[in-house]
Amino acid sequence: MSAAPPVSIAALRGVRLTSGALVDIALDGDEVLAVVPAGSPLPGTDGEVLDLDGYLVTAAGAEPHAHLDKSQSWDAIQPAFGDLERAIESWHAFAATLDEDDTLRRARSTALRMLASGITSVRTHVDLLRGEDALVGVRALVRLREELDGLMDIELVALGGPNIPDAVFEAALDAGVDLVGGAPHLADDPIADLERLIALARRRDVGLDLHTDESLAGADTLAAYARLVAGWNRPRTAGHCVRLSMMPATDLAALADEVRAADIGVIALPITNLYLQGWEADHAVPRGIAPIGRLKAAGVRVAAGADNVRDPFNPVGRCDHLETASLLVAAGHLAPADALDAVTTGARDVMNLPFAGPVAGARADLVAVRAASMGDAVAFADADRVVIHRGRLVSRTTVTTLTAVPTPTAAPATAS
Repeated sequence: MSAAPPVSIAALRGVRLTSGALVDIALDGDEVLAVVPAGSPLPGTDGEVLDLDGYLVTAAGAEPHAHLDKSQSWDAIQPAFGDLERAIESWHAFAATLDEDDTLRRARSTALRMLASGITSVRTHVDLLRGEDALVGVRALVRLREELDGLMDIELVALGGPNIPDAVFEAALDAGVDLVGGAPHLADDPIADLERLIALARRRDVGLDLHTDESLAGADTLAAYARLVAGWNRPRTAGHCVRLSMMPATDLAALADEVRAADIGVIALPITNLYLQGWEADHAVPRGIAPIGRLKAAGVRVAAGADNVRDPFNPVGRCDHLETASLLVAAGHLAPADALDAVTTGARDVMNLPFAGPVAGARADLVAVRAASMGDAVAFADADRVVIHRGRLVSRTTVTTLTAVPTPTAAPATAS
């Protein structure tokens, strides 16, 4: 196929599932119509046919917690390496001069890198700024969402601290932001700020996505969050939750019961929290990753994301859900299958998106990665990828590698 994306796709042939089975997949618009053994007849639909021999297919990646307005600002800011407090200080100084077009340019670059890796849905926080023009970032990301309509689903969360008035949140929601966000654990009175944000979301009848307990010690806001939203029917999510990694098993089990009952989705953010946490320790440095394996076992809905990309909160990042999955295995002790689920179907579930994947009747949001197995896909994260959003090819990356061929050596002779 030589046509440039976007292109409607009728079928994928010869692709491997995570189970190891080789299949052909028929797509009908934005839906997976059929999944059959490779070489079997497929129902005819309109579109191109892709031969994907050597590729493994999964649900597309979903990024449940991004900060596109901050992304790729590290070089401009040149912040000091350090913890969350230093990162916040560096960002606030830079944000005082934030430019809408520059913010859009950086956000667009990051979003397109995500799309090329196979991420077709992004939930991004956007800062409500101090000063006269609080909505610079909001306007930039609303423009980005319009630009990428049809290529990627983008959901916006208004992120404001206790010093941001309700009227600014209201203006952001009026401008097109979808959810209320915040970081109540950083407020002087965490519970009061938590109650304010929940009341605001209830008043506007929108969901909540809060930064929650983003330190290895300190304020416990997750339990209060769970109690305050129990019985409410709008989406609610808690990101970071690194304090939970320091809790004894019995205490975590009790909290997990409350979180499950309140139906709060918990999002782990391994790369950013590995960078931000533990700076105060001079030995036996603790690592801060929400224990989503134990939470999932307790029935809590869980997901994982990358959070920040090359900004004061994280100087690195590849805009790749498979990087997040790999970190969940190495640093979070999740099995590769569970790690992959956390950045694909699990993330979509926490984001309240339709189920997607190579399953008949599912949303046709898929990514095919050149890999012999699911384990190889997570481990090697090959750059050769085919990305399908709502039944259309939206990105394809093909890498050519030329490597010198080694000279074979003979096995040493054995003594007779």
